[in-house]
Amino acid sequence: MLGRPRSWLFRVAFAAAALLRPEQHARSLAARPVPRPRSQAPGSLKCFLGALKMEMTEATGVSLKRGSHAVEDNDCVAPAEEAKRQKVLDGGLTTGQDGLEHVSPPSGVDMPGAPAAVSAGEGRKNSDVQVEEEEEEEEDGLSEEGEEEEEAESFADMMKHGLTELDVGITKFVSSHQGFSGILKERYSDFVVHEIGKDGRISHLDDLSVPVDEEDPSEDVFTVLTAEEKQRLEELQLFKNKETSVAIEVIEDTKEKRTVIHQAIKSLFPGLETKTEDREGKKYIVAYHAAGKKALANPRKHSWPKSRGSYCHFVLYKENKDTMDAINVLSKYLRVKPNIFSYMGTKDKRAITVQEIAVLKITAQRLAHLNKCLMNFKLGNFSYQKNPLKLGELQGNHFTVVLRNITGTDDQVQQAMNSLKEIGFINYYGMQRFGTTAVPTYQVGRAILQNSWTEVMDLILKPRSGAEKGYLVKCREEWAKTKDPAAALRKLPVKRCVEGQLLRGLSKYGMKNIVSAFGIIPRNNRLMYIHSYQSYVWNNMVSKRIEEYGLKPVPGDLVLKGATATYIDEEDVNNYSIHDVVMPLPGFDVIYPKHKISEAYREMLTADNLDIDNMRHKIRDYSLSGAYRKIIIRPQNVSWEVVAYDDPKIPLFNTDVDNLEGKPPPVFASEGKYRALKMDFSLPPSTYATMAIREVLKMDTSIKNQTQLNTTWLR
Repeated sequence: MLGRPRSWLFRVAFAAAALLRPEQHARSLAARPVPRPRSQAPGSLKCFLGALKMEMTEATGVSLKRGSHAVEDNDCVAPAEEAKRQKVLDGGLTTGQDGLEHVSPPSGVDMPGAPAAVSAGEGRKNSDVQVEEEEEEEEDGLSEEGEEEEEAESFADMMKHGLTELDVGITKFVSSHQGFSGILKERYSDFVVHEIGKDGRISHLDDLSVPVDEEDPSEDVFTVLTAEEKQRLEELQLFKNKETSVAIEVIEDTKEKRTVIHQAIKSLFPGLETKTEDREGKKYIVAYHAAGKKALANPRKHSWPKSRGSYCHFVLYKENKDTMDAINVLSKYLRVKPNIFSYMGTKDKRAITVQEIAVLKITAQRLAHLNKCLMNFKLGNFSYQKNPLKLGELQGNHFTVVLRNITGTDDQVQQAMNSLKEIGFINYYGMQRFGTTAVPTYQVGRAILQNSWTEVMDLILKPRSGAEKGYLVKCREEWAKTKDPAAALRKLPVKRCVEGQLLRGLSKYGMKNIVSAFGIIPRNNRLMYIHSYQSYVWNNMVSKRIEEYGLKPVPGDLVLKGATATYIDEEDVNNYSIHDVVMPLPGFDVIYPKHKISEAYREMLTADNLDIDNMRHKIRDYSLSGAYRKIIIRPQNVSWEVVAYDDPKIPLFNTDVDNLEGKPPPVFASEGKYRALKMDFSLPPSTYATMAIREVLKMDTSIKNQTQLNTTWLR
């Protein structure tokens, strides 16, 4: 008899396999409105888990799928590649995606071969981070060219070269309670993140109504154009053909009908102007570009009422999609550039997340219409305001987390949660900061800081053990054999991944100019590597600080007064608690503690051939100014309950959408086969919920550790 799997990673796979009965599988395939494209990389962890997750979702009915709307609603025609992608829950399981305002590794970094999304840097107010770097049209892994069906490796084989918490300096706990096991993210709906806005209120989706505005066009604008006319107008708008205009015949020639057509074209295809022409006794509405290619990026100014705020703010509820993916989907359906959207923080993928978004000069009416078109999204709580949102304006995030099948007694759970509430947890950077492959992101960051550009290129492109197969392996093999970037690039059907972008840069600039070639990768993704190295140093130093001095402030520790770091003096030590103490991320604009840990910083950087006294890089982008981070975080609004349940498929709490649909909350029996810990807590920005959960369970959160614990079960 095989032992029960303890890892949440494998319980996902186990649950998926158990749920996929043949008749259910057949029904799910039959219900699918569009044939599912083959996965991006058959041997990769991301794609294998993505397929499992998609099948589990279809079998259990967790998602907000509205397939009939997506296919039948003529008003929801999206660009062709997005129409394909939106039919698939393109999943990828990485340990502890928190939905936080930390800088998550770009998908091409922590899972090689995945598209390199442009993610928002910590505290950076870069308004155009969403702008796509690539002009070429690609299908982000849904292309069938160059793919071969290969047998997927076992999880254990794939992850045996991955990282453990020990590898990245996560070694200490603050509490004394006995740990217990539980399953995190058995279902992505077990992990819900609500953004806390700058006013301190938790964002909820609880109103789908559209603000009344007399100047909004009628609902007819969404139905007056045929699918063929929309296709022609989209091609004109995006300059995809040589036409300079598109003429639409007015079948029922009335002033009202012509007005609706004018409004439809101008509202659905920003950048196009219209005029009415008589041709051989018939009336035509002619659409044309008025301002060249800039018109697409800049929504029409004169069509927006002066009395209305320029930005439509709304609450976005999404399932199993990160913020960048979500904005790319919205922009493609609305036919606008992604950089007209703004937000306060990025939320990760494997969760249900609720956050505020703002968009420039798109009406609430158009946004609300997307609720008929999109799967796994809901938009609501619309309002018009004068200003966009800015990165970092949020106060934090509120988490609702379910840990299923817990083994701890009620007393153990009580001790663990009381400790989390009263003491908190070590504010480590979580595992997702460092990637999940054989080449950790901090190693690339270290090579950048060392100015070792050949090593940077080698770390990103060289063949690596485990964790990937398919076209990416062939690309790496070609590179190792020929060192020909063009030849290696031909092995990649997806060229937006980090590897593809670097190869494209090497083809353009040559092997002697790796710096410029690397610069083709989006800036925030490049900086991710360096931030990963800073985080690696910080984790290790905090572990040493706690080992050396425990959980009390000591003379020489650092605290913040405003934005300025100052030392704790002997006479002031009793005025502070461990919750006030900060530690620096290495850089040229920080000071270090005045005790043994200062020398530990110096020794660690010296061992990595870096000069702690000169953290400026000759390339300005890679100069590190440094920052300060609290070493212990105490969550706010902490509450919990232990519930009993029999069916592992049932949700254990209601989401915002459940409440909107009037679903009653789940009722729990006093006894059941399983027990779950449902916990609620709030965290400030740039902290990792998985590190709080680690403190409760006293378990290593790395995928590698979870995998190795279950090797016997896998076999």
